[in-house]
Amino acid sequence: MRLDNYTLGSYTPGAPYSQQILWYFIGSPLVESYWLPISSIKVSILRLFGATIGKGVRIKTGVKIKFPWRLTIGNHVWIGEDTWIDNLANVTIENHVCLSQGVYLCTGNHNWNHPNFELIPAPIYIQEGSWIAAKSVIGPGVTIGRGAVLALGSVTGRSLEANIVYSGNPAQPIKKRAEWENLASDTSKN
Repeated sequence: MRLDNYTLGSYTPGAPYSQQILWYFIGSPLVESYWLPISSIKVSILRLFGATIGKGVRIKTGVKIKFPWRLTIGNHVWIGEDTWIDNLANVTIENHVCLSQGVYLCTGNHNWNHPNFELIPAPIYIQEGSWIAAKSVIGPGVTIGRGAVLALGSVTGRSLEANIVYSGNPAQPIKKRAEWENLASDTSKN
């Protein structure tokens, strides 16, 4: 491959240059900050920069987000310490999703057969009631099915079915999880 010939092709970051600069030098450091542990402030900053975020969202310290204008988060989502949402393409996280500590969401890859290492961005979609455990990695173009679990340190480059627990690298199904609706109704009794 010839990295000196690399270009972004038709890809664009999706926001004016001025917004990108403000995000990199002001917004991103505030959201990532260990000195600012208050989720509601982080959510407000992300919304200011174009993210769509529901209610009851918790964002811990050290969270990195590439482009907030390409981020949609539902209600009651938890994002753990040092999570990196590397969203060159859109990332959608539905309601009641937990991204544990150190999760990495990667929406970009490169064509290793292309002589100029062509960029290939693709979205990530995480459906309601899913849990992405600590240090897990999700690759471009992946959909995590409703109520699925990606276990500790697991890696997936393919979509995961609903209500299944996956583990390993590459992640493999290891058991069925109770239907997400049943889990939600069980917790309402407490």
